[in-house]
Amino acid sequence: MKAVVMAGGEGTRLRPMTSSMPKPLLPVANRPIMEHVLRLLKRHGLTETVVTVQFLASLVKNYFGDGEELGMELTYANEEKPLGTAGSVKNAEEALKDDAFLVISGDALTDFDLTELINFHKEKGALVTVCLTRVPNPLEFGITIVDEEGKVERFLEKPTWGQVFSDTVNTGIYVMEPEVFDYVQPDVPVDWSGDVFPQLMKEGKPIYGFVAEGYWEDVGTHESYVKAQADVLEGKVNVDIDGFEISPGVWVAEGAEVHPDAVLRGPLYIGDYAKVEAGAEIREHTVIGSNVVVKTGAFLHKAVVHDNVYVGQHSNLRGCVVGKNTDIMRAARIEDGAVIGDECLIGEESIVQGNVRVYPFKTIEAGAFVNTSVIWESRGQAHLFGARGVSGILNVEITPELAVRLAGAYATTLKKGSTVTTARDHSRGARALKRAVISALQASAIDVRDLENVPLPVARQQTARGSAGGIMIRTSPGVPDSVDIMFFDGQGGDLSQGGQRKLDRVFARQEYRRAFPGEIGDLHFPASVFDSYTGSLLRNVDTTGIAESGLKVVVDASNGSAGLVLPSLLGKLGVDSLTINPGLDESRPTETSEMRRKGLVRLGEIVASSGAAFGVRFDPVGERLSLVDEKGRIIEDDRALLVMLDLVAAERRSGRVALPVTTTRIAEQVAAYHGTQVEWTTTSPDDLTRVGREEGTIFGGDGKGGFIVPEFSGVYDGTAAFVRLIGLVARTQLTLSQIDARIPRAHVLKRDLATPWAVKGLVMRRVVEAAGDRFVDTTDGVRVVETDGRWVMVLPDPAEAVTHLWAEGPDDASAQALLDEWSAVVDSAGR
Repeated sequence: MKAVVMAGGEGTRLRPMTSSMPKPLLPVANRPIMEHVLRLLKRHGLTETVVTVQFLASLVKNYFGDGEELGMELTYANEEKPLGTAGSVKNAEEALKDDAFLVISGDALTDFDLTELINFHKEKGALVTVCLTRVPNPLEFGITIVDEEGKVERFLEKPTWGQVFSDTVNTGIYVMEPEVFDYVQPDVPVDWSGDVFPQLMKEGKPIYGFVAEGYWEDVGTHESYVKAQADVLEGKVNVDIDGFEISPGVWVAEGAEVHPDAVLRGPLYIGDYAKVEAGAEIREHTVIGSNVVVKTGAFLHKAVVHDNVYVGQHSNLRGCVVGKNTDIMRAARIEDGAVIGDECLIGEESIVQGNVRVYPFKTIEAGAFVNTSVIWESRGQAHLFGARGVSGILNVEITPELAVRLAGAYATTLKKGSTVTTARDHSRGARALKRAVISALQASAIDVRDLENVPLPVARQQTARGSAGGIMIRTSPGVPDSVDIMFFDGQGGDLSQGGQRKLDRVFARQEYRRAFPGEIGDLHFPASVFDSYTGSLLRNVDTTGIAESGLKVVVDASNGSAGLVLPSLLGKLGVDSLTINPGLDESRPTETSEMRRKGLVRLGEIVASSGAAFGVRFDPVGERLSLVDEKGRIIEDDRALLVMLDLVAAERRSGRVALPVTTTRIAEQVAAYHGTQVEWTTTSPDDLTRVGREEGTIFGGDGKGGFIVPEFSGVYDGTAAFVRLIGLVARTQLTLSQIDARIPRAHVLKRDLATPWAVKGLVMRRVVEAAGDRFVDTTDGVRVVETDGRWVMVLPDPAEAVTHLWAEGPDDASAQALLDEWSAVVDSAGR
């Protein structure tokens, strides 16, 4: 006997899950519902099966193919238009006309004994046998009454409670003889229960009803879909679960990686090659699909998570469904009954309320509170560029595919035959992505100079030597599982805002230039990169007095790429130095703030015990510098900026220093005392480097360990800052603690407030209105200056749904009061 599986329905009640996936392919315990149906057919010997398809038919065909993997023979009958339950089977008449056949829905979960059903049909000599079952609520189903012999006496489709005369309902599973096709008109919509069966009964044809024992769930609503998952996990339905039951009710599929410190409370299912980190908690009736990542601190309870989903740290998922390829970022919360479609982005700390539907390809911005369904618009704003280029979680937000598209877009903004310099840090992720970037550049008629693993300042300097631009890929500072793809201009600085917008447009339009075969770009690897860098550095930065000073310094290379430059540089400086952590550590391409703090404490101990003049600690890519004085005390980054400023200004006695507007106004006092002036810039690094390149600029810094040495380059460079600092200390003959002690203490506090994109403009207008007659500086954001010199600055983040606030006062309490006052202004506008 052959079988017919009806798999053509749209499943409109299950949207948005069925917006981009046919209902029969929805996974139950990580297998499509229809696969469970086909496995049931095979168990009962029904291996020759015709599948009727209509909505998203190609997806069903591509998934199951000819059925060989299941040990079945599948053929397909395609409907050009919906033909109803009978019309779709009539469409497959040619394959079914020779013998009795069984009809079953491809989107109902059941373990009925089909062999018993078929035997009943044969014993009764029926034209049609309807498979029936008993349900507590028959309102959504067709009610059927049978007599003592099992003959059908009456049908009623989807009754009201006043019409309910039985709890025995039609499951949509039938055994039929081919003569039934005589009662179905071709190419028009016809239903079995509504059209064909009443006609058969009127003519007295033998229609029987078989009341089956077992499990049956019509997966037609979100509630029934989630219930079906729980029933499989509870063992209420006899289906195959793919995996190993590692403890009662806890199923883990092949290749899944579950940390021993993860909390698992079954019954639950974890799909193949999923990864569950330490500290994650997965509770009963949760189903996790293939290749899902569940980060530390995440909590999932009664959640159904489809394939390739990223569940961020401390996110909370309860009673929800999450579609495939969706990213749920840190501390996001999805409440009971919510459904997230395929390929969505749920931003950090956002909340999706219960029963909300988010349709596929939508973005929910960070910090958003979503209490209505998101169908057409995206509740967010897509930005390629953040504070450090294009950043995101490796292989979640930043994939090789994205890297190729970005590089292709960047190449399209340049002329054919231009040269681009590429570089990376010492992480495996950066290495893999850089290879993708190089291929895309060459395919877009761009020549590539690949520096491989070099410090970030070296990459910038080499880019400035004849390249049209550069790309550096590194691990995001302090975030080990994220990467930054940084784009440089022809001078090695960060791509300007205008350049970013141009790249953004090309990327959004996907209008990438492709080279003809004879135009494919070259790839070469320049030699003596480090010698070139150190030679240029020592020629341009004043090192007089160093060799004679007898200074001893301790240098911490942080197991990063700065250690590649230091050996030859320290030798040429002639300084007595102790280098610690010089080797590359591939497992630590970046460091958290806690790791950095521990490293500085250790550096301080070595400096104090060795009698060194000071200690410096590079970040892993050699861009930034942290200081420890001769007593082993850490000089915080904002103080280090003032110390360096004091040293430079005292020696130069003229010129201009470039500082972002968020810097303490004590910097103005220090600069003025030594006869120099401050030029305030925006917080954007490219603005600071723009001023750093201008004639007359003697110094620049951002208060976060980034220093510009204009006589050498206009970008942040930890190694150049180190060489300059040695020379300054050698010539001034003052210790860092002495210089630090003579600079007044600053009291600048910072706060970040979540602000939806839609109200950012309103927030800034409210701030200007609240400023009244007070002085307002709009260099970057809005800085409001009080008559007593206290100031507060409000700046909307360009890439995230956040507003940043800074405040400075004569003491911390005063600055805190200012922050509180203006936070209330920002919050009031955001409500």
